[in-house]
Amino acid sequence: MSDYGLSERGEPAVKERALARARVRLDQPRPPRRRFVPEVDPDAFGRFSERIARFLGTGTFLVWMTILILAWVIWNILAPGHLRFDEYPFIFLTLMLSLQASYAAPLILLAQNRQDDRDRVNLEQDRKQNERSIADTEYLTREIAALRIGLGEVATRDWIRSELQDLVKEMEERQAHERQVFPLSSPHRRDEDDR
Repeated sequence: MSDYGLSERGEPAVKERALARARVRLDQPRPPRRRFVPEVDPDAFGRFSERIARFLGTGTFLVWMTILILAWVIWNILAPGHLRFDEYPFIFLTLMLSLQASYAAPLILLAQNRQDDRDRVNLEQDRKQNERSIADTEYLTREIAALRIGLGEVATRDWIRSELQDLVKEMEERQAHERQVFPLSSPHRRDEDDR
């Protein structure tokens, strides 16, 4: 084989070119291909369509559209014949309004679809937040119930006070009963004899 890409017979080295193409590295991106259709950023186009849809839904658009149509009609009725560009049936005006509507309708639909997507995401986030709130509320409810049960078994200050008062009354009654059964001897006599 020669260095010029020809085989020994003088034919192009087809096998060598096929091998060179097969050795393309897979760990590196391919160079960008030429495209015949321009690339459009869908988010930028979506934002643009939303701005147009918002403007089409305003009173400003309606006022300007009305002024334009009235000026068009008045000009083509009252202007001298050689200056008129759209005679009475106003076919060109109808064509322009149809063209405007044919562009406005898809842009409005695109804006509505983007709004639906945003609403869907917001709805999903709200649903997840509600689920977390419900779980937190249920947890707190269980904790409060456990505290109430625990407090039901704990002695409170009022309960201890009432128990102590009952014990004091019981002791006083025992002392009174003992005094009746075993009267106190006179204060002059003490246990001196017993010693």
